[in-house]
Amino acid sequence: MFASSIKEIDAPEFAQWINTANHNMRVIDVRQMQEIVMGTVPKAEALPLHTLPAKLQDFSKEEKLVMVCRSGARSAQACMFLQQQGFSNVYNLRGGMVGWMQSGFPAYQLS
Repeated sequence: MFASSIKEIDAPEFAQWINTANHNMRVIDVRQMQEIVMGTVPKAEALPLHTLPAKLQDFSKEEKLVMVCRSGARSAQACMFLQQQGFSNVYNLRGGMVGWMQSGFPAYQLS
């Protein structure tokens, strides 16, 4: 469905990354705010997909970026866009929030 060049991470591996302090990582939830307020993954920042191009200057190519949405489709689009802009350390949360919850992890409120 998507280009095989997109790096994906599954929910259990992502949970390990969150719990490992030595990861220079940002987690970006690209859903609309009305979806995000229903719950997201830990350490997520809200940045709806349509606002991503305007926020490019806020990202560092050195940090690991994990993109999250409901099912993994919009976050895959975000990954493709960032890769086109020269970012290589970008990961899509496979299955999005649906996959996260199905793996037994809770939804968190934005901090």
